[in-house]
Amino acid sequence: MASESFLFSASTASRFDRVRRTTVELVAGLTAEDLLVQSMPDASPGKWHFAHTTWFFEHFVLGSNPSYKPRDPAWHFLFNSYYQSIGPMHARPHRGLISRPSLQEVFAFRERVDADVMALLSNDPNAELVELVELGLHHEQQHQELLLTDIKHALWCNPLMPAYHERKRGSATAAFVPLRFVAGREGIVETGHRGEGFAFDNETPRHRTLLQPHALANRLVTNAEYLAFVREGGYREPGLWLSDGWSTLQREGWQRPMYWQDDLASEFTLAGVQAIEPNDPVSHLSYFEAEAFARWAGSRLPTEAEWESAARGLPVAGNLQDEKLFHPAAATAGDGLLQMYGDVWEWTASPYISYPGFQPLPGSLGEYNGKFMSGQWILRGGSCATPRDHVRATYRNFFPPHARWQFAGLRLGQDQ
Repeated sequence: MASESFLFSASTASRFDRVRRTTVELVAGLTAEDLLVQSMPDASPGKWHFAHTTWFFEHFVLGSNPSYKPRDPAWHFLFNSYYQSIGPMHARPHRGLISRPSLQEVFAFRERVDADVMALLSNDPNAELVELVELGLHHEQQHQELLLTDIKHALWCNPLMPAYHERKRGSATAAFVPLRFVAGREGIVETGHRGEGFAFDNETPRHRTLLQPHALANRLVTNAEYLAFVREGGYREPGLWLSDGWSTLQREGWQRPMYWQDDLASEFTLAGVQAIEPNDPVSHLSYFEAEAFARWAGSRLPTEAEWESAARGLPVAGNLQDEKLFHPAAATAGDGLLQMYGDVWEWTASPYISYPGFQPLPGSLGEYNGKFMSGQWILRGGSCATPRDHVRATYRNFFPPHARWQFAGLRLGQDQ
C-alpha cells in the first residue's frame, strides 16, 4: 500500500511541476508592464494571477498544517479572490493598483511555495492532501486560460495592438465543412461526473435527465455565417434579442463580435490584427449574441445535458491550449460531431444551477463554485486556451450572459 501511495504522490508531484511551469512559460514573451495592466474590472493583471494561484496552494495546501507560517499575512488580503469565509480581500476592480509586491517578489513567493509543496508530496502524503493539490492544479489551469484571455484584452486596449506571439498556422483558408444536424440521444440519460478521476463539485452528483428529440450541428458556427447575421442587421433587430440582451447591446454599443475591426474583414488576435478567416469559428460572443444568432438562424442553443450526452465517449481532442495556436481554427471534414473540444467554449441554453442533490465542498472550499449559481450561463467543451488534461465531458464552465472576453462561440441545436 505504501508503494501505491508513493506512486500516487510522485505522479501528482510530476503534474504539479508541469502545470506550474506551464503557467510561467505562457508569459515568457511578456514584460513586467504587460503583467501589471488591468484593462477592465472583469480581467486581472498577470501578476495577480501568479500571486493568487500561489496563495491558493499556500493557504489550502500548506496552511492545512497549523505550524505553517505564511510568507506575509498582508498578502492574504491582496491575493484572496472571493473566499469571504476566510477573510476580507482587495477589491477585484483595483487589482491593477497592486504595484507592490514587485513581480520579482511574486515569483520568489511562487518558488518558495512550489518547493514546500514538492517537499510535502515527497513525504508520502495522505489522500486528502493529494486531492487538495489536484484541486489547486485544476484551479491553476483555469487561471492559465484567464491569463491568456486577460492578456488578449489588455493588448487590444493598447493603441498599438501588439501581438502576444507570432502566428503559428499557415495563411491558407481551410476548406469549408457543410453544416448538417446530427440527431442526439433522447429519453432518460445520466449526466454528471461518474466518480472516476478529478471533477469539480459542481459536476456532481450524477443524475438522470430527460432529453426530448433533438439534433446538434456537426460543427461550430463560423465567422462567415456570423458575418451574414451582422450584415443583415442582426444587431439592429430587437425582435431577435432577449430583453436584457437588447438593453446591453444598446448600452454598450455592440455592432459586431468583440475583437472584429470596423472593416468587418480583420480581427484582433493574440498574434495581433489578422484577416478574419471565414471558416474559423466565430469567437468572443456573449450569451446574448449567441442566443440572438441562433434565433436568427431558425435554431436554438443546445442544453448542457444535450451537449454532454453527445460528448459522452468522445476523446478529448482538438485545438486546445497544448496546440499553442491560441486562436480558433476551422473544422476539418469528418463524420459525426466535430470540434466538440477546443476552439471556443460553446454557450448552452442552460442556466448555471446545482444538480439535484448537490453538496459543495466542506469548509471554505465550498465557496469555489456553489456561491456563483445565480445569473450565469453554462458553456461546454473548452477553447483554444484550455489545457487538454483540464477539460472533460462533464466540465461546466459558467459566465454572466454579457461576458465577451473569453473564447466563446456557439453550436446550433434544433428540436426534432
